[in-house]
Amino acid sequence: MNLTFDSMPPVLNATQLSEVLGISRAGAYNLMHREDFPTLQIGKRMLVPRDSLLIWIKQNTGGGAA
Repeated sequence: MNLTFDSMPPVLNATQLSEVLGISRAGAYNLMHREDFPTLQIGKRMLVPRDSLLIWIKQNTGGGAA
């Protein structure tokens, strides 16, 4: 699977998040457990809304105000 920002689904799981960010799956789970990261938890599933991810990236890379 070659996931890019342009082809991201509206909601990403840890595997998709790791691929799009170029990090390990464990790294994706570490991010998803951070209090400031936009994780949506549905039962035991942890998901990340695409739009919230893009906002979080901008806010955490100097690309926007927090």
